[in-house]
This record gives sequence, structure tokens and C-alpha cells, in this order.
Amino acid sequence: MTNTLPKPQSSVHPLQSFIDRLLRGEAMLPHSPTNLLEVVGILKSYGMVLDAYSKNLIYIAEEQFLVLFPFFKYFNGEVSFAKLLKHWNHDRINYEYAEYCMRTMLWHGGGGLDAYLDSPEFKAACEVAVQAKIKTNLPLRALHRLFPEFLPEQVRQSAYYSGLGQFWTVMAEIFLTLSDRYDNGEIPDIPAVVKYIKDGLVAAANVPITYSVTISGQKFDIIPDSLGLTFLPDTAIPYVEAVFFRGTPFWGTVSYNAQAQQISPDQSRFTYGALYADPLPTGGVGIPPTLLMQDMRHFLPDYLHDYYRQGLRGEDDLHVQITQSFQKSMFCVTSAALQGLLPHSAETTVPDEQAANQAFLASWMDRLMTSRIHVVQLSDR
Repeated sequence: MTNTLPKPQSSVHPLQSFIDRLLRGEAMLPHSPTNLLEVVGILKSYGMVLDAYSKNLIYIAEEQFLVLFPFFKYFNGEVSFAKLLKHWNHDRINYEYAEYCMRTMLWHGGGGLDAYLDSPEFKAACEVAVQAKIKTNLPLRALHRLFPEFLPEQVRQSAYYSGLGQFWTVMAEIFLTLSDRYDNGEIPDIPAVVKYIKDGLVAAANVPITYSVTISGQKFDIIPDSLGLTFLPDTAIPYVEAVFFRGTPFWGTVSYNAQAQQISPDQSRFTYGALYADPLPTGGVGIPPTLLMQDMRHFLPDYLHDYYRQGLRGEDDLHVQITQSFQKSMFCVTSAALQGLLPHSAETTVPDEQAANQAFLASWMDRLMTSRIHVVQLSDR
């Protein structure tokens, strides 16, 4: 009888090639002229849309504070009959998608903002602002007395309106200046795209996240500067987690019935984010990201729009093509974020630090095993 020794398990991660790329300063998306054109072009459009989204989110947070029926919240304080006609005709920015992302972040939580909104300090600051708001508003005063947790929950949501708006303000600037650099011939390849975004994220890492409202001429701090919330750990990382990775299941594509067991009861195992999305359903009516694709089509640079027209279906599958380009760009943004978050320099020669970097990236690659990371490697049509 012969003894068969078990084969040693390989220590090489199935996605080791992507880890190696990141450590070399490259992206999870390979470089090609087509990929570069798509990524920069779609980020130019995305930057324009994010600029509009961020301004509206901040307007809602500051000017529609505890307005329970904000009929004109998408008008940024400029209501006119002409704008109403455009709104009714859907000739407008779909701010509903911005709110979808905000609620996704609120639901998944994470970071210092989420922790603060469950703290006694927030409850105290919130109550002061609520009392000032209901002082001359009898219906709100009665509502607060009957349901004391209702208005604070609205304030928590307002804080996420503001936090996401501030995050997108920074990202819009990064994407638009990236496009300007590309137009000037300063962005030659995909690694340069990733480096530019990473440098922007690092530069903005400690930008403070604050939120205050003015009621009857008096300013009330909901998220005070003294709290020390900042861009990268308290908005950027929770956003990547909530929107790029987890997301929310889309109505009509999976059943919310618990007995059907089509949705994991564990939020941390959700894989409905941008890095996992199938472009075909995403381009369909009723799927929230389709609103984003519709918004981005209004701001496509000419060179990207011409590229889409050369496809087999031309304009007929424009939403799907935009989604595919957007997904490629999000793998680049994720690459930049992971490189910026490495525990040690990617160039380190210290074995322990190299091992820590490897383990850090391997933990994220574990989550990307079922994403579309392999699909986006097919760079050309």
C-alpha cells in the first residue's frame, strides 16, 4: 500500500496577473488606443453629469432641509414654466440617479460619516436644528412629537445628500481636468489615466467633509468641521464599496421575495455594483443606471460619439455601448483607488511590506472574481 501525499496548495492568486499590474502602476484594464479613447471620453461625459448631480445634491441638503414635499427640488431654486416643460418632457438631467446612489450609500453605510450619524453627538446637533425648523411650523412640530425618530432620519439622509455631493464635486473636477490633459496630448495611455486619478484622490484625501444649514438666518452645524471627517476615508471608500461593489438588486431582474432566495441576506455579499453589471439589462428601461447612461449621452465628446456610430448597431444600442465604456472606466478608477490605499509603497523592497501589499490586493481580488474583470480585457470590437 502506497501513501499519497496531498499536493501542496498553490499560493498564487487566480487574479495574480491583475495584482502584478496594480503593483507596477498599471490598471486592471489593459492599454489600447480604443480603451484610452473610451475611458477618457466617457469620464469627460461623466464629469459633466457629476458636476450637475453634485450641485443638485448640495442644493437639496442645504435649501430643502426638512421640506417633506420638495416638489421643485430638482430645479436648484430656479423654477420657470420653460424648465417645467423640459422637466415634464424628460429633456433634463435625471437627478433621480444621484438620489439612488445616495440611498445606496446610506443603506450600506461604512466610514466615519455613517458612524457619526448613529452617535449621541449627531443626535444632539440634529435636535437643535430640528427644534429651530419646527419652531414656527406647527405640522412639523406635531409630527416630531408623535414620531420623534422620523425627522432625525430625514436629517441623516440630508447629510448623505451633502456628503455625496461634496465627493462628486471633487471627482467631477478630476475627470474634467483629465479630459483636458488628454486633449492636450498629456495622457498617452491607460496607466497615465490611472496615475492622474490616483494623484487626484491622494491630493483630495484630507479635504474636510462638513454640512450646515441656515434656518431663520442662523447657521446650524450638522457635520461640524471639528469632527474631522475627510474626503477619502469617509466618502470615497464608502462610495466605492456601495456603488462599485455592492449596489442594490434591480427591480424586475431578481425577486425580492425571501422564499425565492435570489438575494443574499448578507449585504456584504452583494455584487450588484458597477463592476459586476451586465450592460444589456443596464441599458434597459427601469434599471436605475440607465438614467445615468441617458444623462451621459448628452455630453459625449465628438470623438467618442463617432466611435459608437461605427458599431454594428450604430445609435440603436448607444446605452449599452456607453455602459460598456463606463464599466471600463470604473475599473480604472478602482485601480487608482486601490493603488492609493496600498498599505506601503508599491516600489518597496522590504519583504514584509511586499507581503502586506500582496495580501491587501488579494483581498480585493477575491471580491472581483465574479465581476466583469475578464470581460473588459476584450478591448476592441
